[in-house]
Amino acid sequence: MKKLKAAILGSGNIGTDLLVKTLRSPYLECSLFIGRNLLSPGMTKASGLGVRISNLGIEAIEKEPDACDLVFDATSAIDHERHWRILNKLGKIVIDMTPSKIGRMCIPAINLEDCLNDRHVNMVTCGGQASIPLAYLIGKTQGTVEYIEVVSSIASRSSGPATRLNIDEYVETTEEGLRSFSGCRRAKTILIQNPAVPCVDMQTTIFAKVKHPGLDVLTAEVKCMTEKIQAYVPGYKLVVPPLIENGRLVIMVKVQGLGDYLPKYAGNLDIINCAAIATAEDYAKRFAKVPS
Repeated sequence: MKKLKAAILGSGNIGTDLLVKTLRSPYLECSLFIGRNLLSPGMTKASGLGVRISNLGIEAIEKEPDACDLVFDATSAIDHERHWRILNKLGKIVIDMTPSKIGRMCIPAINLEDCLNDRHVNMVTCGGQASIPLAYLIGKTQGTVEYIEVVSSIASRSSGPATRLNIDEYVETTEEGLRSFSGCRRAKTILIQNPAVPCVDMQTTIFAKVKHPGLDVLTAEVKCMTEKIQAYVPGYKLVVPPLIENGRLVIMVKVQGLGDYLPKYAGNLDIINCAAIATAEDYAKRFAKVPS
């Protein structure tokens, strides 16, 4: 099977981890790794792996559109708006790793098949990838959901400049995803950047207020959903199955990374990258079936 040519835009931690995951994929080929500084750790890593690099940013793709079929944009929410306008004109498939809220929100465990009908998808946020599948199940099984709150705790060291720059966008995008997939009108997102040493793994807790909580069906659904997510995020684990605490429905999960490029405690970055790779691989499978 011919591999789908993918360019990675952004040579930071997320982009470099995506690079390693892409190189391991039987369906994807990293044809171009794009940053701004040829001496950055990410660019040095890519060059050492024999991957073609460029420091021209989005201009690298403008100058050579045939270099890729798909683009992972791992820059920032602000930059992605401009990048999408360019990539859209070039007819590229775009997987947005930023919380820009422009493309269709993609949670592979829920709506991957539908997303493949669009050329522009957004991977929401790391907290969204961890919590939205469970919020979706709460909305599916519990009737009217009055309120959902998600609290994610991550290691401070796993939070890079782009993450810190996009905190507001992270909160807004995660909340929009929670409302959209759960059907709940009121949602709140909290992100805790824990400076503890040794570094903590990502942990996400979902709280929900429902009128008539029922655990039996939800517990079975959560088990199935956890296994579905683990198929593409092996480090995703259910820590606390659904329970009622002080009148609230509570579920807690933990995410540990694969350790491809980043430390294993950086599960927050690993989960969104694994979700993006799963999405790109399904694009590749569909792409291969389209006659040229």
